[in-house]
Amino acid sequence: MAEQVGPATTEGAVSGRPGAGGDVGNGAAEPVPFVSQVPGTPVHFPHFAGRPVSWVMVSGILAGFLAGGLALVFGIWWLFWVSVAVACVSGLAALGTGIVDDWY
Repeated sequence: MAEQVGPATTEGAVSGRPGAGGDVGNGAAEPVPFVSQVPGTPVHFPHFAGRPVSWVMVSGILAGFLAGGLALVFGIWWLFWVSVAVACVSGLAALGTGIVDDWY
């Protein structure tokens, strides 16, 4: 079983100990990013807004839902079914372009 508690600092693992995470083979330790375990403590994560193709697909899905909702309110059934088709096609296209891979 791996050693769960050992000497370390917030700047990185203590060098000179084999398997101390951060050993690069020359005895120097690389800094390990510090993530606070205290709730409410702000933590900086890199910003990633997604790919433009993903935003186009999300816009198509939202437009389909919005038009379908308005069509339901006003009783325009042909517009409702066209909106359902637009939302479904946009959703399938989004899955095909790998939208679920657009996260950190």
